[in-house]
Amino acid sequence: MRFVAGLGNPGGKYRETRHNVGFLVLDELGRRWGCDIGKPQFGALVGQASVHNESTVFLKPQQFMNRSGLPVRSVVSYYKEATESLIVVHDDLDLPFGRIRVKQGGGHGGHNGLRDLDRHMESRDYLRVRVGIGRPPENWNTADYVLGRWDASEREALDSHVGKAADAVEHILVHGLVDAQNQFNEKKQQQSASDLPSDPGVSPSLLNQISNSPSQTGLRG
Repeated sequence: MRFVAGLGNPGGKYRETRHNVGFLVLDELGRRWGCDIGKPQFGALVGQASVHNESTVFLKPQQFMNRSGLPVRSVVSYYKEATESLIVVHDDLDLPFGRIRVKQGGGHGGHNGLRDLDRHMESRDYLRVRVGIGRPPENWNTADYVLGRWDASEREALDSHVGKAADAVEHILVHGLVDAQNQFNEKKQQQSASDLPSDPGVSPSLLNQISNSPSQTGLRG
């Protein structure tokens, strides 16, 4: 059995924001596999489908981003599966919009959703599909950027970007991690902060001063 968790913030207010691209990818996967990701379970919305003859659970945590870990851990533990059976789809500031990167393990890179997953999962060995949203323009507040809506040029290419991330998830499920990395990771891409090991108590992000209140939840900090 495999698990695919998309990270985001619940509610219509956040639906079209950059920070919720993980939810958009899960919606696309659900559409492809005829899976309604809508059953409440352990603080997440869950759906299940057979993907290339393997039972796969899709889930969207319904706590705020910085509380994603417990719902995901609870679902995986319910089925008594290992951390390595989990694929997490999340937004990434360190990748340009349009870029996808597949990896396993590593630091949270300042992403509060990953930070909370690291806190609750048995290890950091879950797989990740990092979906690039790019850095904010100069003088933009990073919190406003990730919680902001897609601009016109991004929106025009968004379906393609989301589809590519869904392709990456499917490639992992069918062909495995290494083959997916060869297919989706650009060889000459510079290593980003999210690829580097990090002390779980120290964030390399610039969002150290952002609070974890619901209004700011899920931000890198």
